[in-house]
Amino acid sequence: MRRFSINFKEYIEQYRQKVYSKICEYVPLREKEGNANRIMRDYIDRQGSYRRPGLVLLTGELFGGKEEDLILPAAAEQLSEDWILMQDDTEDDSELRRGKPAVQRIHGWVHAFNATNAGQMAMWRMLKDYMKIYPEKGDRLYEKFYHMLDYTVEGQHVENQFIHHTKDLSKADEALYYRILDSKTCYNTVYGPMQLGAIAAGQTGETLEMLREIGKPAGIAFQIVDDILDMTADEKIFGKKNFGDLYEGKLTLMILKTYKDATPEEKAKIDVIYRKKRQDKTEEEIGFLKEMIGKYDGLGYAQQKAEFYGNKAKEALDGYKDRLPMNDLTPLVCSAMEELYVRKK
Repeated sequence: MRRFSINFKEYIEQYRQKVYSKICEYVPLREKEGNANRIMRDYIDRQGSYRRPGLVLLTGELFGGKEEDLILPAAAEQLSEDWILMQDDTEDDSELRRGKPAVQRIHGWVHAFNATNAGQMAMWRMLKDYMKIYPEKGDRLYEKFYHMLDYTVEGQHVENQFIHHTKDLSKADEALYYRILDSKTCYNTVYGPMQLGAIAAGQTGETLEMLREIGKPAGIAFQIVDDILDMTADEKIFGKKNFGDLYEGKLTLMILKTYKDATPEEKAKIDVIYRKKRQDKTEEEIGFLKEMIGKYDGLGYAQQKAEFYGNKAKEALDGYKDRLPMNDLTPLVCSAMEELYVRKK
């Protein structure tokens, strides 16, 4: 039995190259310049945190799965992140991703969005190949993956509806924020990957529900911290431009808290800014939103909520400690949950 005295990030690095190489097998570079695979490889080759495939592998190994049974679903999970991020950046016209210009700013909107199809097709091919090797659990893994992405797409629609159509903070609340967060972050980023790893290790039913109850509060804390970092992180470390959420008109706890406490005059000015498209917002207007968030301690409020849900994740882990396998990986799973929201990028 291996002895683990490493943290989650170090665990991820043990598998990064194997996961990346597997993705490249399914999205090979071709000689023709500008083809969809080559554009999709832009984000693939930049790589990322690899948290999602790390959770697939870690949870799978925790429940007795073997590395060779886990690399392919881990690679499919990472590739899903890559093509979904490319779509998100194209829809939002983001400036940076992983420290470099967002793909649509290099290749244009049409080519960038089309390239995401290459990533998505390769991802489904991975899952089909896994089903050929492991028919029974491969089918369950496919269905879980489909359900996870279906819910993610639904959450993206809800968010897009607010950003591009509603554009009215008076019609938004924290319930809407948490609804978007549940599908786009909790499931897709945390407990979904954990469930995939457990399925690959032969787990069903109660185990998957246990992982959801552990991963959901950790995912909430993760996203709240991500929103905070959007305003406070070093851009070189974070890999994205600061204040992207404000430019894009997204919902965060900071802006919801601020809008709730603002005066009628301040609300009116916030409304004008939030109704504008990203490219039409000025630095002065974003500066006003930052000033209002500071005035009403939006960051402090969000930090309190992140800590609250982080503690909820710890409580869930403690509550299920008798049902988790007790081996060298158990402490690492516990620390991995904390590292999701105690981070700088």
